[in-house]
Amino acid sequence: MMHLSSFKAVVAAGLLAVAAPGAVLVAAAPAFADIAAAKALVDGAKAAGKVGELNTGYLGFVGAADSGALKAAVDEINAGRKQVYAQAAQKNGVSAEAAGIAAFNTVILPKLASGDYYQDNSGKWARK
Repeated sequence: MMHLSSFKAVVAAGLLAVAAPGAVLVAAAPAFADIAAAKALVDGAKAAGKVGELNTGYLGFVGAADSGALKAAVDEINAGRKQVYAQAAQKNGVSAEAAGIAAFNTVILPKLASGDYYQDNSGKWARK
């Protein structure tokens, strides 16, 4: 699975590919000291089918969150993604929402592992 810094680099590259000509994107350093622990917890939850990728570019719960620690980990990763999308939006002249959707379609969805959950365009959970 991908580390947050790798995720940011891939998202930046993907967003640059769909950005206006001449646009520049700057990715921020990870904002959380324990992102590796959060990522490990989320990766396990994704493998168990508890967490999936929302079509907005964020993580979401396929069912109910089963622990406060997992919810905190999802929130931590989503906060990092929010920073990346906001920066991409500012640099590329689009909304943060559009940047998240573009990241989902061009970066996240193609890299999902077999069996991972994601939201399709209608918002329904599907499995890759």
